[in-house]
Amino acid sequence: MESLERVTKPKTKRAKRFLEKREPKLTENTKNAMLIKGGNANSTVTEVLKDIYALKKPFAVLYKKKNITRPFEDQTSLEFFSKKSDCSLFMFGSHNKKRPNNLIIGRMYDYHVLDMVELGIEKFVALKDVKNSKCPEGTKPMLIFAGESFDISEEHRRLKNLLIDFFRGPVVPNVRLAGLEHVLHFTAVDEKIYMRSYKVLLKKSGCKIPRIELEDMGPSLDLAMRRTHLASEDLYKLSLKQPKALKPKKKKNISHDVFGTKYGRIHMQKQNLDKLQTRKMKGLKKRPSEKKMGDGQTPKKAKLE
Repeated sequence: MESLERVTKPKTKRAKRFLEKREPKLTENTKNAMLIKGGNANSTVTEVLKDIYALKKPFAVLYKKKNITRPFEDQTSLEFFSKKSDCSLFMFGSHNKKRPNNLIIGRMYDYHVLDMVELGIEKFVALKDVKNSKCPEGTKPMLIFAGESFDISEEHRRLKNLLIDFFRGPVVPNVRLAGLEHVLHFTAVDEKIYMRSYKVLLKKSGCKIPRIELEDMGPSLDLAMRRTHLASEDLYKLSLKQPKALKPKKKKNISHDVFGTKYGRIHMQKQNLDKLQTRKMKGLKKRPSEKKMGDGQTPKKAKLE
């Protein structure tokens, strides 16, 4: 019986390179995010999506046309856009009477929705409304989370993990002091999430370490927690599974204490202490008579002349 799905091979080198980029890798590419506007999005939601897109560039795709979909009821549209744009993160904005100024932030696993959180925009200050200088495009932000809710509530813990995944940017091998320019601060208080964006200013302090000041850069958002769609524990653990090639090899008989000190256990064969080489001193040398006695022989009496 023939398969219903056609297996198509690339006909050009460009198509072949395109498919190779999407193949599974040991070290995955930086996650891209798609920002989608709902069918009834208002100006506030549109401005929020534009500002988040400005923070995420160049690892983001902004869909300008309106898309009539409801992610909590039907996720097929999101999965279609995820395959089309090769994005594993998404933010969907909509507005209606029941849920005004609505944002849904989520992520995909194998092009299927893994988890998502619905947030309501209560207050918004856009990038253009703040006249201070901005960070260059593609600046990797530093993420700060404040509030006990991020450690106590399971929904807030997943939201924190989701926000880190969404805003962390590319993995870099080295960091320079001048490159630490952007700070994203998230505060959780009583089902509210306050997002603030700052630019780091390095000023003279009279010594080698500069004086640090934070300047409001925008955007700033006051968000309220609404609905959540969290993955089950089994699916969540499966999404975190790493290939064997990336896992560090365990070394036997090596341990670390709480301070990071490395300890090793050495296994040695049984030693014969009689043959142990000690320091050579005249006082430790055996006399000829003692040597013979040690061999089980009696010393001979010396002749007296």
